[in-house]
Amino acid sequence: MRLSPAPALDPSLAGSLVLLHLAVVAGGLALLSSASASGLESVRCRLQGTPHPPAFSQDGDFVIGGVFSMHYYMHTVDHSYTSLPEPLQCTGSMDSRELRFSRAMVFAVEEINNSSDLLPGVKLGYQVHDSCNSAPMAVKVAFQLVNSLDPMFDTGEQCTGSATVTAIVGESGSTPTISMLRITSPFGIPQVSHYASCACLSDKKQYPTFFRTIPSDQFQAAALAHLIRHFGWTWIGAVRSDSDYGNNGMAAFLQAAQEEGICVEYSEAFSFINPVSRVQRVADVIRSSTARVVVAFVASGDMRILLEEMDRLPSPPRQWIGSESWVTDPDTLRFGLCAGAIGFGIQRSVIPGLRDFLLDLSPQKVSNSPMFTEFWEGAFGLRNVTGFQWVASEAWVTASLLTSPQFHPLLQGTLGFSFPGVSIPGLGDFLLKVRPSPTPGSEFINMFWEELFGCKLDFGADSGSKCPRLTAMCTGSEDLSVTLSQDLL
Repeated sequence: MRLSPAPALDPSLAGSLVLLHLAVVAGGLALLSSASASGLESVRCRLQGTPHPPAFSQDGDFVIGGVFSMHYYMHTVDHSYTSLPEPLQCTGSMDSRELRFSRAMVFAVEEINNSSDLLPGVKLGYQVHDSCNSAPMAVKVAFQLVNSLDPMFDTGEQCTGSATVTAIVGESGSTPTISMLRITSPFGIPQVSHYASCACLSDKKQYPTFFRTIPSDQFQAAALAHLIRHFGWTWIGAVRSDSDYGNNGMAAFLQAAQEEGICVEYSEAFSFINPVSRVQRVADVIRSSTARVVVAFVASGDMRILLEEMDRLPSPPRQWIGSESWVTDPDTLRFGLCAGAIGFGIQRSVIPGLRDFLLDLSPQKVSNSPMFTEFWEGAFGLRNVTGFQWVASEAWVTASLLTSPQFHPLLQGTLGFSFPGVSIPGLGDFLLKVRPSPTPGSEFINMFWEELFGCKLDFGADSGSKCPRLTAMCTGSEDLSVTLSQDLL
């Protein structure tokens, strides 16, 4: 495959890209084949494999690619090599922080497009993809950004053409970032990461087109060693992600720790793609160790796996020292064993308008985006988000029956008018005095009582229960005040 290098950026566009990447901080392998035809100047080039549609996209004069790990994992299958492999798919829960990163990029593009000072007369577009925190998916997306989404296109005699995107924002992880750079760097496409912190990426000979807006882990590793020495902890354990991020970061930390006179009892590596037994072994090493301080240079997705295993068989409390990837991740706060964990984080900044942009998600926007729909359903426990806005008449908008949880996914946010409530002295007390009775004329109250409390009245053979499916017996003195809606009282 041969592609011509990306067009050079003029200074104003390059400056706008810097603003774009700062905003992000705050908040099948496409092989080409050609079929030549004699006498024709162009050939037909076909992309092999199934395209991976972007999560968010917008056309523009210049298109910027975005790659974020919006899902924690990629679905893996064992290939038989007797048929075409299934398309790569993301799986597992969504990473809300990564979704915010992707939306921050969209916000920055819109801010630039709406500005009269930045790139006047030029419209920026974007293609934002989910890499599933996976190197294979990141490679597929990189090829796709370099080529296009068109399965077949006309081009020159040797299937050459300009890249689809002018620049790329991402990836969040160091290993997927490195995988993408192997594809994009030879074509001169600049790639700016907001979160890939591996010191190895500072090698300009290997990665001449890579830039980032986050410090190298070389600084974080030294700072963690100084922090541990400050508290007088000299006997520690160490765990790391088995990745470029974890291995390089831990190597730098161990060297700094040795210079500080800190002794390490063990150093273990693991990854979420490892068998469960591997993660269990690392957890057992931590549980059985004598070191009560654990330094974890671990990616957030890997850390979730380890904490879930540690939570299964709790051990004596330990002091966790975390790398920035997970120690600032809100998802780790649900694990009680991480209480008191310390580490370093990137300094926050406030970008006017970003918060309102992130919160501006109407039901219509959610229903039009599969990514938003999945996030919405996971965050709020909803299903079948429809995007409909119900406007109701008073007859049913005030009905207590329709406020039950089963109707929330469909009716949440319904609008309507109701008559103003009137307080009638004594009515509430009168209603609460209602009781079932075996006397004639009380059949309706008896049926109401049985249905309301899910029990059966027994007033003798003459009365009997109108709800034969019920087995629990009513006492007749159940408390109405805890079951009747407030508007009846």
